[in-house]
Amino acid sequence: MKNRRKAREIALTFLYQWDVRGTEILPEMDEILVRDRRADDIADYVRLLVRGVIAESRGIDDMLSGAAEHWSLRRMAVVDRTILRIAVYEMDHRRDDVPAKVAINEAIELAKRFSTEQSGAFVNGVLDRIRRTLQL
Repeated sequence: MKNRRKAREIALTFLYQWDVRGTEILPEMDEILVRDRRADDIADYVRLLVRGVIAESRGIDDMLSGAAEHWSLRRMAVVDRTILRIAVYEMDHRRDDVPAKVAINEAIELAKRFSTEQSGAFVNGVLDRIRRTLQL
């Protein structure tokens, strides 16, 4: 599980860049993962998360828009929005190996570590609403 946490942190950095710069980060991601000699399981999970979130971004963003009361996606901090996208992808598309509770807890920890003091509660509230709509 420690490797998955590290993979989520790395995916967060790439998806943050994707949000800001676009898909040009994808070749850079592969180069960096190889250059940094990431363990295969970490690198594979980073790729899965990044490519999965990008591929499913429209649906993920629709879920986030519906669950984030009084917050538009563009109004959210980029870090929070990115953390939410990763967790929603894991909850909605990785059901067999990532329980919703784990995805939510990991997202809260990322928010506490990389965003503001209030971000953990914000992320928890949005993801709990999504969990209920997905009936997980």
